[in-house]
Amino acid sequence: MGREQMARGSQACKEGPIAAGTVVQHSPRTPWSFPATRMLSPRTATSGLELQSPEEPAKLQTPARGTRKASSGDAPSSHPSEDARPGLGSLRRAFSRTSQQASGQGPEEDRSLFQRGSRFLFRSLRRSRDDGATTDQSQAAAVPGVARGPEVPSRIVDGGSQRSSTGVGSEKLESETEGKSVADLITERQLLAAFEQLRQLEMRLVAEKASHTFAQDPTGFARRAMDVCLHYDGLAAEIRAIVRETLGPARVDAAALGEVARAVRAEEAAHPAPPADGDFLLAPRRWRQHWEDAVRGSAQERVRAAAAGAPGPEGAAGLARLLAQLGGAVRSDLHRVRQEVQPAYSAAGFPAWEAYLRAFHGAVAQRLQELAQDARGCEQLYVLLDWAANVYGSPDFLGTPDLTLSTEPLPPLLAPAVWARLESDYISFLETKIMSCFDSILQLEQSRWAGAEAPDMLQGLYHTPLSIDVHMLVAEHVKAAGAISAELEATTLRICTRALGLFLPRFEKAFLESKAVSEPHLGANINACEELRTSLLARFPGTFEELEKPLVAATCTFQKRLLQGLQDDVQPLFRVLCTKAWLTHDVLQPLMNKVVTFAHHLEHVAPLRAQETLQEVHRYVVREYLAQVLRPRERFRGEERMTSSQKMGLDAQAIGDTFQGLGSKATWLDQAIPCVADILGETYKDDIQRHLETLIGSYPDIRRDHVLAILALRRLGRRRNQRLLQHAQSLLRAAGKAGGSGGSGAAGGHVLFEEIEVPASVDLLITCI
Repeated sequence: MGREQMARGSQACKEGPIAAGTVVQHSPRTPWSFPATRMLSPRTATSGLELQSPEEPAKLQTPARGTRKASSGDAPSSHPSEDARPGLGSLRRAFSRTSQQASGQGPEEDRSLFQRGSRFLFRSLRRSRDDGATTDQSQAAAVPGVARGPEVPSRIVDGGSQRSSTGVGSEKLESETEGKSVADLITERQLLAAFEQLRQLEMRLVAEKASHTFAQDPTGFARRAMDVCLHYDGLAAEIRAIVRETLGPARVDAAALGEVARAVRAEEAAHPAPPADGDFLLAPRRWRQHWEDAVRGSAQERVRAAAAGAPGPEGAAGLARLLAQLGGAVRSDLHRVRQEVQPAYSAAGFPAWEAYLRAFHGAVAQRLQELAQDARGCEQLYVLLDWAANVYGSPDFLGTPDLTLSTEPLPPLLAPAVWARLESDYISFLETKIMSCFDSILQLEQSRWAGAEAPDMLQGLYHTPLSIDVHMLVAEHVKAAGAISAELEATTLRICTRALGLFLPRFEKAFLESKAVSEPHLGANINACEELRTSLLARFPGTFEELEKPLVAATCTFQKRLLQGLQDDVQPLFRVLCTKAWLTHDVLQPLMNKVVTFAHHLEHVAPLRAQETLQEVHRYVVREYLAQVLRPRERFRGEERMTSSQKMGLDAQAIGDTFQGLGSKATWLDQAIPCVADILGETYKDDIQRHLETLIGSYPDIRRDHVLAILALRRLGRRRNQRLLQHAQSLLRAAGKAGGSGGSGAAGGHVLFEEIEVPASVDLLITCI
């Protein structure tokens, strides 16, 4: 060979084994040989320069523009010098650059794979050169093409080495695949056939390495090993492309998915574990992991496209619509996976459902955590929590009973720390919102009071929207929180309890200071408090017990204010009792008419509270009547005293009949006025002691002052008064002891005389003396 040819070969070698943008021409077409442009993009690149078949004479092809010519027919007859051989650093850069282009990856993608591959590759090169140094040079010369220098293009070296070292020509491999190269098979997505052909090339190259064929030509081995690795990378890239296209708008290519499954399983069977000698060529390609990564990437793309953007100014409504779109897209894609994708993989014995399920679960979790970072306000936080717990977490999320999210537990959709933060923020916003809701309820009630609106009637009772508003407020938030978690439900109940406890005194004060205080409104508020007390305790047992006291206190306040209105109305009518006019006129009837009118309002109050109020009115009338008797404005003697006794008996009968007709159950009050009347009108003085015993026995709360006042009205002698007084004191002491052991000084807890004040007078002092 001439110097010009050698120089040309050396110059081509210095440009790098397969420098970027260089199209290398060769005559013998080998199964692993492929045009550089096709190798870089199996799906889109043109075929480049056509390779010649082994039967055709070697001819020089016109190189592509910007490339250097390389001779495929001439070979140097001697080894080049060491200066003409490219260094390992140049080969490493060319290998890394070309591998990135062939796999369609960016410079940063799978960098660790290529670094690890090049490390093992050049380690193999060093071992090959070291072993070749001790091998007889004649062995290398016996194999055509092996002794050629690195200036010979790799395609020519590969073709000669293949024919010489293996004894099997490329024609046989091409006939098995109809003369198609590996790149053609990848382009046509015949992945299993491409892998099988690459596997044969791989095993042939390993055998040649073991036989020290490349002892004198490590660069040739590197070129062929790089060809194999780049084709493997091309296969992996095609697998990723097929996965990315699976859920696209086009129909699912079941044949391509089957090819993916069979190729992945075939690769796992061919490379079950890393070789003991660390040979890079036989290292596992981890296509299943690449497939799973591609599935995850596809799921992330689909989820991000479905839930793109932010809720915007619509707030919770926009977030809810965004999550609805996300759920619909995930549901549709998983249905498609189950109906179209999974059967295609299952036919090749490849499980896909769990992989897609976990991929979409992870993608949804990632997107939801991104949305959680921007969530603001109680409504948005609840929308997120509710969607995660009740929509996505529902067994019916996929819409069909035969599909569930997973047979194995999936990781939490939201990280525990994120979930805890969302709940904490939600609780903080909820406290403020519930207090604001109670403020709104109070404002609504105040507007009704200012408008002088009469309370409504509901089932015959005075009604105010207060109880319904509070019920709806509590029930709505507690139910919503309970749908997320039991802990959040309990927390919401505590928030509602605390807020309602603070609201009641404010409501009570605001109403009593308003101009709407009347029997109907008071009755409506009593009913509202009673409804809240009974229904809240029944619906949420064990939670609202602490509210019973403030509710009862508010009810009692409204009852007292109701009674105060009656007392202010009838108090002047008591002043005409026990007067001269009283003896001859029926002055009690106007008072009882007002009582009856008042009692008609009680018919529209809750029965229990109405009975309590009616009994309190009954007690008030009897107590005020006795107070007028024990503090008379005029003293009666003789016939007038007897007439007053009879008049008192008639009044007691009228009072008793009236309250009995109204439904009062305070029958214990019926004996008070008749007993005093009997003492005043008793003609047989020895029987006065018996009347005193009846009075003290029926009303143990009577005091010594009350007995003195009664005896002063009767005007008995000093001795008889002293005897009766001593007897009464002994009865009072006995009643006090019985009341002390029983816990109450009054029979059954009833109080009557204790609230009647009897001022000291000269008549009382005389009676005592």
